[in-house]
Amino acid sequence: MKLARSDVTQTCSRPLLRLRCFTCALCQTYWSEQVPVNLAASGSKLTRAAINWALVSVVLDGLSINAVARNLGTAWNTVNDAVLEAGYTHLISDPTRFDGVTTIGVDEHCWRHVGWRSDWFVTVIIDLTPRSDGRPARLLDMIPGRSKQVLASWLKGQATQFRLNVKTVAMDGFTGYKSAVREVLKSATTVMDPFHVVRLVGDKVTQCRQRLQQETLGRRGRKNDPLYQARRLLLTRNKLLSETAAPKVDAILQDPQYEALTRIWSLYQAVIAAYESPNRTKGRNKLASIIDALGAINTKGFPELRSLARTLRNRRDDILAYFTHPHSSNGPTEAINGRLEHLRGIALGFRNLQNYIHRSLLHTGGFKNNLQPLL
Repeated sequence: MKLARSDVTQTCSRPLLRLRCFTCALCQTYWSEQVPVNLAASGSKLTRAAINWALVSVVLDGLSINAVARNLGTAWNTVNDAVLEAGYTHLISDPTRFDGVTTIGVDEHCWRHVGWRSDWFVTVIIDLTPRSDGRPARLLDMIPGRSKQVLASWLKGQATQFRLNVKTVAMDGFTGYKSAVREVLKSATTVMDPFHVVRLVGDKVTQCRQRLQQETLGRRGRKNDPLYQARRLLLTRNKLLSETAAPKVDAILQDPQYEALTRIWSLYQAVIAAYESPNRTKGRNKLASIIDALGAINTKGFPELRSLARTLRNRRDDILAYFTHPHSSNGPTEAINGRLEHLRGIALGFRNLQNYIHRSLLHTGGFKNNLQPLL
């Protein structure tokens, strides 16, 4: 029996559905494909298959909404609304998403860079709990604002079991986050991770260099000024300096007028060496000695050292807690922030914060394994 095939397009509510129709060449019998059950939700502009494909393309393939809309031949708003709704329904609203979380990272994140406003910042909560299956850190939530009250309100809004399970919180030097954790998670240990400690000391090196530049020459650094030429070399690990770079740094450090820079640079190198120690106990003892010695010396005339000594003394327990609490580094949190920067590049920027939060969760929320039923 020979079959002849023709295409018929019929309108079904809003979506356009193409069904294959057949005619028998011998008996002229005519029939067509049956419309699949639950093809689309009532009032939907896209079929369920199209929505699933769009969600997979955004989460797994990292496509922009514009690219998905172009592939589907429909409007940007149609695809964006469908993806955000499906993502929230199938992934973000999963009640088990917070189960098993014992270590979290807290950091601030700037979601817009056009101009400057205080509400351009959000607080990101990262799951740092080590997993047996090797999956990386994931974004748990993103909260508008960056303050003690913002984090405390979020923690109080979580389930009691979640608050009891969290034992370690990694964060930067912002005391507001620490106060919020102390207020709500009374049994959790706060950890100031190596990334932010080294960055704190490195910032003091830079501030000291800039101050000495102004004091010696009365202006900002220029390309031929020794201090300005060494601005990056002074933040490089001493053993990583090249044969041509090392003499430049030595010439600055041996100059008597740069004594303050020499002292804080030596402290910077000692802090890095303590974190590099292969033995955690020895590394902890080295860093504890550095903090105690810094608090005992006379810092008169050295404003950067005085400020640094006060900060390290106040956060001493948090800094040393890193050595006794594995997987408490905020490095993965900074990596998530980098992925969010990449997301803004894919989307060519965001103007709506709620859209940004939902897209960020889909992009870095660790949902790839949850999408297997939709493939």
